[in-house]
Amino acid sequence: MSQDMSQFSMGWNYPANILTGVGRIRELPAECQALGMQAPLLITDPGLANLPMVRDIVLACHDSGLGIAVFSEIKGNPTGKNVLDGMAAFRDGGHDGVIAFGGGSGLDAAKAVALMANQRDGLSLWSLEDVGDNWKNADADAIAPIVAVPTTAGTGSEVGRASVITDEVEHVKRIIFHPGMVPATVILDPELTVGLPPTITAATGMDALSHCLEAWCSPLYHPMAEGIAVEGMRRVCEYLPRAYADGSDLEARMNMLVASSMGATAFQRGLGAMHALAHPLGALYDAHHGTLNAILMPYVLRANQQAIGEPMVRLGRYLDLRQPGTAAVIDWVLELRERLAIPHTLAALKIDTQQADKVGQMAVADPSSGTNPIAFDANQYRDIFVAAVEGRL
Repeated sequence: MSQDMSQFSMGWNYPANILTGVGRIRELPAECQALGMQAPLLITDPGLANLPMVRDIVLACHDSGLGIAVFSEIKGNPTGKNVLDGMAAFRDGGHDGVIAFGGGSGLDAAKAVALMANQRDGLSLWSLEDVGDNWKNADADAIAPIVAVPTTAGTGSEVGRASVITDEVEHVKRIIFHPGMVPATVILDPELTVGLPPTITAATGMDALSHCLEAWCSPLYHPMAEGIAVEGMRRVCEYLPRAYADGSDLEARMNMLVASSMGATAFQRGLGAMHALAHPLGALYDAHHGTLNAILMPYVLRANQQAIGEPMVRLGRYLDLRQPGTAAVIDWVLELRERLAIPHTLAALKIDTQQADKVGQMAVADPSSGTNPIAFDANQYRDIFVAAVEGRL
């Protein structure tokens, strides 16, 4: 009997050198030098730029003979202009590598700068949007080497092949992709996350969960990603409440950093409706990405329930929920959000339904929609969005 094996035809690519543990940030100068950097540009966000941890890194790099400088003109949702300004700083300073330091905004902007700074004149950032084979427009050999150091446990951008950048002209978030954007070295040092306030710990941790959860629900064939996704969710389940309750809990902080990297590794299998909605909402309302995913999560699970019954049963068993299945997973998400003081509705973020039709249209056009378990149309995305604004679960 002949079988259709086309669903099993995939290409897998996973990240490489990751250093984990307390105090590993001290190895940053040596790691830069190992990649051939003599004058790295440290790219971070304004909130971190003047903190002691950044000053200590700059001093350590100087003491090691590196000609380091800092660029921090980055918004919470980084824009095309932020990337252009970073490229100018890279070129004007004669830099030869990038230290991507901070949360998702700093990491995404830094990776985009490293991708673009040495490309040929005239190549637009938007020409590398994750559509078809656009990534082939870039010269892979021109990408500057990157060392990534996350200070939040959420986006997992430190192991990702893409950056999410806001096109401020079109008011849309675009996913910029190139396989060469994966940082060569990643340093996961939990001491760098100890100062995160509980609200950011919660929002970024739920972002890590959303990556694992959407990768788990994706219909694509990627058993390696499935295994990483489900173990990432177990770590979030166990360690996010601990990190939220006690920010100095280094074991919890370490495991959340790992869960974050696991989420971004797993979503090579794809994302889904949470991100398809969160991306346009972030562009239209400049709201925090992790918080958006956290609020949207149960509404999207409910909308997908007809297509995710079997994976939800397996997830419930792995998390040791009382009655494995979609309803139990939704109840777990709601209980976790309540423990973390995450709002139940988008209205709590001052988001209303006036642009509901536009949100639906932007969501169905978002690349993340392509791997949602159900191919929602614009009206269905609109309905999920309205439900999340009004709290109708």
